[in-house]
Amino acid sequence: MSSGSGQGADPHLLSLLRAIRLRQNAPEAANAGANDAAAALSEMAARKKKPDDDESEETTVAETPYFAARGRSSDAEPERTRHADSGLLWRGDPGATLGRAGLQPRASRSSIPPVGGVNPSGPATPVPNIPPVAGARPIGAPGTEFPPAQVYPSIPRLQPTASGPSRDGMDPADDQALRDTQRLLSTSLTFAGGPDEVAGRLWQALRQARPELLASLPGDPAAQRARLAAAITWLVHHMENPPLLVTGCSQLGAALAECGIQWNQMHVVGAALAEAMRAGMAPGAWRQDFDHAWRWTWQHTYEWIVHGGTLTAYQPTVWDTEVVEHDLRRDDLAVLRLRPFLPLPYRPGQYARFEVPAVPGVWRPYSLAGAPHRDDLIELHVRAKTETGVSGTLVHHTRPGDRIRVTRAEGTMTLPAERGRGVLMIAGDTGVAPMKAMLAELAATADTRQAVLFWGVRDLTELYDIDDLNALAAAAPRATVVPVVAEGDPGPYPGGLVTDAVAAYGEWSRHEVYVAGPPLMIASTSAALQQLGVPAARIHHDPPE
Repeated sequence: MSSGSGQGADPHLLSLLRAIRLRQNAPEAANAGANDAAAALSEMAARKKKPDDDESEETTVAETPYFAARGRSSDAEPERTRHADSGLLWRGDPGATLGRAGLQPRASRSSIPPVGGVNPSGPATPVPNIPPVAGARPIGAPGTEFPPAQVYPSIPRLQPTASGPSRDGMDPADDQALRDTQRLLSTSLTFAGGPDEVAGRLWQALRQARPELLASLPGDPAAQRARLAAAITWLVHHMENPPLLVTGCSQLGAALAECGIQWNQMHVVGAALAEAMRAGMAPGAWRQDFDHAWRWTWQHTYEWIVHGGTLTAYQPTVWDTEVVEHDLRRDDLAVLRLRPFLPLPYRPGQYARFEVPAVPGVWRPYSLAGAPHRDDLIELHVRAKTETGVSGTLVHHTRPGDRIRVTRAEGTMTLPAERGRGVLMIAGDTGVAPMKAMLAELAATADTRQAVLFWGVRDLTELYDIDDLNALAAAAPRATVVPVVAEGDPGPYPGGLVTDAVAAYGEWSRHEVYVAGPPLMIASTSAALQQLGVPAARIHHDPPE
């Protein structure tokens, strides 16, 4: 009986040496080591009583299920030698994975219970029947539940290679398959005319098949087509990076869920995308591998998107935006325009909370002055209270290209659904931002309801956005902007208090009234409106913070 670790090594002696080494290097496993050593010694004693045992009946390391599962052959000498010589259980030793099953005679393998492995000190205790676990409860409204794994059974999936995974658990063939898929996507996209043309055809197909899907997304048709082109380009460029791809698709899924997209509305997107690719190619240029590559890509993209959408029930959604314009209108006031990287839904009149990199963890609310039906930009009007902080950073230390994070839109100060009721808007200072969003919505949708905006300022120098407001009022069918200057020469505008100008202008008891500005201004204006006969239920403003 050899004491070495080569081909003729006695497996029972190896088991004993391994148990002794485990006892020395892992004191916390002393009891297990003692039991293992006792079992090995008893087997050696039994073997001495039977010297005629056939040596071939002993199971070698290379014949254990560990190697069978990895597709190794029993005559792989280098693998057998390396693992037989390794006694450290945390270094990949087969005995660490299978207990002593890999060193048992074949005749004893039938006694190994299906659960629990081998108990050296005695027979295994039977495991009682475990009742089945109830199915998961659906999350969200119908249509938002996670779809089954095989939504598209005809689309092929990546299959594991016959040789099995490598030692680190990753199959190198998967990386090559991703690169091959990326090559097919890129080549077919070039043949189809490029991302802009493909996005245009895809948008047309979705407008015919799922117009409600496009209606749920912010931006006009041009902005939506640009978003689709950017998404296709990003998908192809990052196909070889699964972690980044999964993260990006999950974030997109959260944004689409915030837009109110139903997952069953997106089933047609994969087929529409493949058709948009095929329609742009010359006759006979569309190949089956192109079709499989796009459909396979969409299948997995769809699953990751839906997974991200389900996360909105458990964690807040945050968008990353890029500053595309920073306009310093006064020494302490700036107008910023931001472009979210993913669709950001909001209603004119709402606000959101913003975080700047210079002040991490601090979120400040600002009204959204953009027009979701006109473009995909959001606009902020910010007055700096200090040189630092969120407001000071946005006004004094922010430039185009900077990144700003934003949460989902909040607030109920939005245009009423019924168009027959007129709208009165009263703003003070930067409180004109949500009113500008409402004017932009009236202009973009050609809304015919009457709308009057009173903008109260201290002097003429504070009318920092009057030109844009007048342009929006001119574009809307029945909108008017009335600046009111409290001090100094009012010029062509009314002077005095804004509430006096509102009272002198007309009767407002049947209008929906919106007020925004400093907290004291909101309180005094609301009281004055109620004295003018406006019901309190028709006076809307955001809660002061």
